[in-house]
Amino acid sequence: MSDSASTSSRVRRAYEDFLSGITPADDSVRSVVRDSWARSIQRGVDPGDVVPESDTTSMSATEFAEYRDAHPITAVRPLVQSLMLDDIADSGVVVALTDQAGRLLWVEGATDARDRAADINFVEGSMWSEEIVGTNAPGLALAVDRGVQVVGPEHFAGAVQEWSCAAAPVHDPITGHVIGVIDVTGGREVAAPFALAAVRSVVAAVERELHSRAVDLADPSTFVAESGARLTVLGGSYRWRRAGDGSPERALSRRHAEILLLLQAYPEGLNTEQLAVMLAEDGVDPVTVRAEISRLRRDLGADVVESRPYRLTVALVSDVSEIRDRVAGGGDLSAVIEVLGRGGLLAESSAPGVAEVFEELREDLRSRIIAEGDVGALRKWTSSAHGRDDLAAWRRLERRLPPGHPDRPVVGGRIRLLDKRYGV
Repeated sequence: MSDSASTSSRVRRAYEDFLSGITPADDSVRSVVRDSWARSIQRGVDPGDVVPESDTTSMSATEFAEYRDAHPITAVRPLVQSLMLDDIADSGVVVALTDQAGRLLWVEGATDARDRAADINFVEGSMWSEEIVGTNAPGLALAVDRGVQVVGPEHFAGAVQEWSCAAAPVHDPITGHVIGVIDVTGGREVAAPFALAAVRSVVAAVERELHSRAVDLADPSTFVAESGARLTVLGGSYRWRRAGDGSPERALSRRHAEILLLLQAYPEGLNTEQLAVMLAEDGVDPVTVRAEISRLRRDLGADVVESRPYRLTVALVSDVSEIRDRVAGGGDLSAVIEVLGRGGLLAESSAPGVAEVFEELREDLRSRIIAEGDVGALRKWTSSAHGRDDLAAWRRLERRLPPGHPDRPVVGGRIRLLDKRYGV
């Protein structure tokens, strides 16, 4: 029996035990799923319900259409389509956008995939909150406010257990409130770890797009902070420059550069334990974290980082955030590839949190390059350290080159080599 089949069998036994009133063993099912099962039972969800009902009682078809068109997540639907749907349209999965209550606003994919999803009423207008359907990825992502994956028998409703799904919440850039969820639902292909990573990457791009739309471009104060600063980490050194006070540019240690980059990536703040885990694979002693923050304040100013949780108190721009904005805003991708190729902290750091920032940024860039299909950007990407083994990018480049182009045989040869090398 394969590992996946063994895991599925173990989870199914735990599910059956749970419905029989037996508490499953801790190692039989993930805690996030077990806790969701418990909430589902407490809320009176019937695991035998075939499908959830469409939300027809609260609004008419016309009202739903008007509500959907006005919802903020609808504005980023084209971006989701270009980053996700275009690449998986023929893979048998559907991509869904929900509102903050778990109502499906958009369900997209190939016709046969949407028809299969309709069998469980995974259709536009239906409610897929945890309160109504029990454990499922869109509902669970809303319940715990983070990206989740629900595989097969982890679903609470028996009729849904042939499906797998991965979803992550989307936040309003101004208020921080959840406005909806991006979800991908399908069969075994969605049970792979990359599915959740892909959804998270798309959500990150969507939130940056929403943030760029929220900026008032006519207001000069948008770009001029009273106490702004710039962080440079790509290249041969790490540097910090404070605006407005006349102080010189300062060199940073790698650890201080890592901390500042992580605090910029998490503007809501990080507590000592979170920062410790993000700085080292085995964690860093909390005392060491506090000492590093103390030294950072001594070097850059006591007002730079606030405590409980640690968060930046200055408007920080970095070369990493500039790349992220250019990717989200449709900037020159060839230039972005070149800047990212400089390496610097993103390539040199072993901190898990920095590696995650790098992975998300690289995947955002890759997704846009492949989606847009610009030959120049594809050439740049496939000749870079990040994209030279990217089979999907090489295939996209081959499709974009016209028949008879002198480079097509070379591109075709690289595709055959990668197929052979990785057994794809």
